[in-house]
Formats: sequence, C-alpha cells, structure tokens
Amino acid sequence: MKKKWFVIQTYSGLEDTIRELVDQKREALNLSHLIGRVAVPEEVIIDPVNTQTERYPFSPNAKIKVSTGDEVKKGQVLGEEQPIRLRYAGEVKESRNYRKIMVETLDGKYVKTYYVPESSKIESGIKSNVRIKQGMPLAREGDHVCEMDGTVLSSQKVKRLVVRRKDDSKDDIYYIPLDLFVATHIKKGKAFKEGEQLCEAQPLTAAFDGLVEVIEQGTRKTVKLVKIKKRRLFPGYIFIEMNMTDLSWNAIRTIPNVINFVSSGGAPIPMKDSESRAIMHLAGFETPDKAAPKTAKIEFDFAVGEAIKITTGPFADFVGKISEINLEKRELKVMVAIFGRDTPVFVPLNEIEKV
Repeated sequence: MKKKWFVIQTYSGLEDTIRELVDQKREALNLSHLIGRVAVPEEVIIDPVNTQTERYPFSPNAKIKVSTGDEVKKGQVLGEEQPIRLRYAGEVKESRNYRKIMVETLDGKYVKTYYVPESSKIESGIKSNVRIKQGMPLAREGDHVCEMDGTVLSSQKVKRLVVRRKDDSKDDIYYIPLDLFVATHIKKGKAFKEGEQLCEAQPLTAAFDGLVEVIEQGTRKTVKLVKIKKRRLFPGYIFIEMNMTDLSWNAIRTIPNVINFVSSGGAPIPMKDSESRAIMHLAGFETPDKAAPKTAKIEFDFAVGEAIKITTGPFADFVGKISEINLEKRELKVMVAIFGRDTPVFVPLNEIEKV
C-alpha cells in the first residue's frame, strides 16, 4: 500500500530531535514498511545587512569540489591544492617562517601575492576580506608595502624553503603551508630526490554553513562562501510518510514531545496530494526536471503583488501572490498557502498563468 503524508504537532525548536527519534524508532522496531520519510522543510536566509562572506583562492592546478549554488556545511571541503613536490633533486639549505598575503584588486580582475618574513612583524590588520590601499605597510618592519588598492583574499602562515639543486647549485624556493609542514621530514641539510613530496595535498574547508559561488577569471578560481542560516517554514510541525495503522500510530504518538497528529474527530488526516507534493519538493526529496534554458526573449506582463496560478511542477494548481521577480534566472518567488501558512516557493516563468 502506498504511504500517505501526515502532520505531527510538536514544540517549536524540537523538530530535528523528533525527526531523529522517528528514524531511530522505525529502525529499532523494523517498521520501514509502515513509516517512511520524515520532512522538516526549511528556507535558507541570508542577512542582507550583516552578510558574512569568505573567499578561498585556488591555484590553477587545484581540484574544486563544489559548484555555484551548492549549500555546504561548516568544515566541508571546498577544494584541494595539489601536494608540493621537488622540481629538481637537491638539499634543503634554509627554512624560515613567512606570511603569504594575497591581495585582489577592487574590480576582482587581478591578484598579487606577497611573501613577507614573520620576523618583520606582520600588521595585525592584515586579515581576509579587509580593504587595503596602495602604499599601506604589510609589516611593521622592512620595506613591505601593498602596491595597489584592493581586498585581502588571504593571509596564510607558510614555511619558505630554499633548496639547492644537486646538478647546477641553483636555489629553488618552495612555500609550504605551516599546518602541513613536518619538521621531522624537512630538515636543513636533508637531500630530496626529484619529484619527492614535500607536503601532502592541502584541503580548504568552509569556515561556516553557507552558499557557494565559484568565480572563474582566466586560470584562477576563487570560491566565495556566503553565510546562511535556516528558518523553519512550519515551526512546531513535522511531516511524516506513513501507512496509518494502530501499530504505526502508537509508535509515533509515544515518542516524547509529540503532541498529536493533525486530526479530525480524533482520526489523523492525510494531506492532499498537491500539498504532499509541495512538501516533498520543499524538503528536497523531489526536484522537478529543469528544461534546457532558452535564448528567446521573454514577454512578461506580471507584477509584484499580482495573484497567479501555478500550472505545472510540484506546486501545480496552487494560487499565490508574486513577491519577487528574477528575469535573469527566469523565475518568480511566489507566496502560496501550504498547510495554512504563507510559504515562499520559486517557480519558473513558464509555469504560471493569470488568475
């Protein structure tokens, strides 16, 4: 028998806890045939006033592991720099602490990298995302100044290695991230073969939960991360896919902090197909097929605040009001009533009609 979607009432703030308890009980009692998926729909919020962003510059040889539009968790790997290997066989002549400072021009077209000895006492204000002007000192000692107006992309502690080649006695310079530098592996006077690894691959991880934008300019790639937070679309409610029997009903009702099923006359009410379809889409269980983008000009005569009907997709037959119009992405943000609450959904332009 095909499962239907039902609604559980709980206390606001406990939705994730209840979802985990439902999953645990389903597995413990072997009730997968009666209890299916559990949904707690959320929307992603970006604070337009206090937007926190972080940018991660990558070299041309790095492996980028995310794409524009991806939602990532704190600590998730965004990309990985390749291991650093010796270009020529040689012997370590010198190892010193340096700071690798990357500055991007205000138009984002160029990046200049400065290598400054830590002994020069790096200015405390040299941090990621800080604006910097031409002529500003990068360190309190020595002649280390910024040569252009821009923004600090990164300020990374590194080890500067000088390796004297075995064949022609020329010096090669390598910069090893300090957190990947192994002092017992790289010592003054130690000889290395050509191609031998100086340090492992360097993963760059997200500093916080956020949305990703991958910016490509020539051979250079930068991952921009915008901090997000999530807001429950239906605080105090959980959506559950079930075959409603005495056994499944009792299994859910006896979970701590489950108040009740949304019911009529004491009997749980299954959601309408249109509502359950919308909930599955909002929860990320189902994503409609995206048509190939068209290059034809769009004739558009809708306005913000206008009532429209959604004709196809997961929100078919819903009526709502337009709250935002994005012609570049060819989509609308529409407020529709789902489970009695105004809920924001995004709909392609070709899936609506006037009421």
